[in-house]
Amino acid sequence: MLVIRADLVEQMVAHARRDHPLEACGQLTGTEGSDRPERYIPMTNTDAVESDYAFDSREQLRVHRESEERGEEPVVVFHSHTRVPRRPLTDTGLPEAYPSEKDIQYMGLQPGVHFAIVALTGPDSSYDLRSFLLDEAGDVVEDDVEVVENYMFAHTGSDDVPDPDA
Repeated sequence: MLVIRADLVEQMVAHARRDHPLEACGQLTGTEGSDRPERYIPMTNTDAVESDYAFDSREQLRVHRESEERGEEPVVVFHSHTRVPRRPLTDTGLPEAYPSEKDIQYMGLQPGVHFAIVALTGPDSSYDLRSFLLDEAGDVVEDDVEVVENYMFAHTGSDDVPDPDA
């Protein structure tokens, strides 16, 4: 499950709206070893087309070095999907928020990192947020997404309950 703060979702959606009809892209980093994104880093889409994205390699290297210095690592890779023929509208009226073949190749380069997609048809339209991972066999698996105001009160599992006998 991807647990993500609402303010980070708002930043991704705002970026997707700003760049529409081009695909927006970015990364969310968090403390090393954590699965909670803490910081959204918008990135430049060097493909600059409506149906694809690619990070600028120099910008990606800079972000990687900066994240290492801060004790962070990538938790989420983000990009948007806009209405294009290869991503038909679903019954919700939104473009399919599902990884393309190229997206799946990128996912293979960063196992364990969530790949979040914001699908929207226009800069003022509603959006669909979905997240995906590759399983051990290399198959795409959709992640549940829980948007929270802060992580302090987000459910983290049964092992976070204090032991009354301790």
